[in-house]
Amino acid sequence: MTDLGAWQPDVMPGFAHRPIGLATLVKSVGTVETGRLETGKSGSSDTSKSAEPDTGDPAASFPKGVILHVHGYNDYFFQDHFAHAMEQAGYLFYAVDLRAAGRSLAASQIPHYVTDFHEPASDLAAAAQTVREMHPDLPLIVHAHSTGGLTAVLWAHAYRHETGVKAPPDGIVLNAPFFEVPGTIFKRAGAWAAAPVGRLRPTTALASGPSLYATAMLAENGGRWSFDPALKKPDGQPIRLGWLRAVRAAQSRVDQGLDVQGQVLLAASTASSHNAPVLLDSTDTVLDVSAIVSRAEKIGNNVTVLQIPGAVHDLTLSDDIPRNMYFTKLVEWLNKCLKPPKGTSHSQPTAPTPSP
Repeated sequence: MTDLGAWQPDVMPGFAHRPIGLATLVKSVGTVETGRLETGKSGSSDTSKSAEPDTGDPAASFPKGVILHVHGYNDYFFQDHFAHAMEQAGYLFYAVDLRAAGRSLAASQIPHYVTDFHEPASDLAAAAQTVREMHPDLPLIVHAHSTGGLTAVLWAHAYRHETGVKAPPDGIVLNAPFFEVPGTIFKRAGAWAAAPVGRLRPTTALASGPSLYATAMLAENGGRWSFDPALKKPDGQPIRLGWLRAVRAAQSRVDQGLDVQGQVLLAASTASSHNAPVLLDSTDTVLDVSAIVSRAEKIGNNVTVLQIPGAVHDLTLSDDIPRNMYFTKLVEWLNKCLKPPKGTSHSQPTAPTPSP
């Protein structure tokens, strides 16, 4: 097993973390206490967490698999309520903060800046290998959001012929993956035109402005979730030319068609409304869900599409009804697609109990 040193207590109660190269692996230790996180720090807000079931640590006695969560752009792992729901359903939970993001961000780094999606893909590969080494008999499911979803499918395609701890995951859940630059045809054409310039001036900011989505989500602003605004910024992260060039290259590779092995769940909201303030809590205001769904057949041969009415860009951060619908459908898919771990004959837990 890779020697990464001891796990350290995390900023979120009930979690621990340790570095893996340039990234940081986070795990739930099954002792998260609800309703005790400070607003503006990492973790779910008190008001929202009160609606989540208290799961304890059921996965310790009957794990059916391992969930590895991957965040998106201007993002990091803080969704402890999601970890709770997956544990209640019988899954061990890990997350990775990729290089230059969240817990992995160094003072000298530009947040979330990469010039090639092989970079975050190598972080994800290292995290997956570490988790497989710790749980060799359990199936591994990667749950990847937005740019994390783009990273996950490219990695799974590239590693599709590997075996053992380097093998691709047994299943991938794509939570609103970033498969197309949002906006009008004119804006998308501008993104393509920026790509050659990005080679010469990669750190130049093409666009900068506040994230209405992150602003609306933050508990300090009356939203549902508490997170560190220095790591998921309401002011937004500038879009830099080198990063956008890398995004377009990665999206182009998806459009050429991938051969991701195993089962894939492609999840999104049913509606988009780019930065429409009145719909920030009921639609995907970041990406075009029709563009996401249209790529399903380009990922692999075993893709199931799931759309949730009333969901936001990150389905795990939606209002109670769409969020619980997503969790329930996700667990149903997991239970159907994944085989029981080797040597187990225990009874299987059911999907998490929906919140009121």
